[in-house]
Amino acid sequence: MTEQRPPFPPFNEASAKQKVRAAEDGWNNRNPEKVALAYTIDSHWRNRVEFLQGRSAIADFLTRKWNRELDYRLIKELWAFTDNRIAVRFAYEWHDDSGQWYRSYGNENWEFDEHGLMKFRRASINDMPIRESERKFHWPLGPRPADHPGLGELDL
Repeated sequence: MTEQRPPFPPFNEASAKQKVRAAEDGWNNRNPEKVALAYTIDSHWRNRVEFLQGRSAIADFLTRKWNRELDYRLIKELWAFTDNRIAVRFAYEWHDDSGQWYRSYGNENWEFDEHGLMKFRRASINDMPIRESERKFHWPLGPRPADHPGLGELDL
């Protein structure tokens, strides 16, 4: 049986936004094995300076990431889309084991197969140290509540 992850390309604005929110919710749940299932078996990633291939490498990367980036909360926003590609901008907040908070900003380019699985992900990310009092993402760990502001409303 072929794995599928709707919505499927070609994307329109509504389906692209749905895909972006599903990705945001998955990452906010911080379950590496489950998140990795949204990608093709041989998915290719560039994340900062790391180049990964395959679900196992993705799950390992996410495990390392969320062990280092504590109390992680992410917001993604659709930037652009076409047939089987989506571009997003995002910001996430986290702290390290010393208690230093960061806001990380970035952009991602995604390409999907016909089954709605991501086959390419290219991410560029910058981290900015912030004071805890500067945090803007204040929801319980897990997916962002539907009524929590997005990046635009937060002037990010």
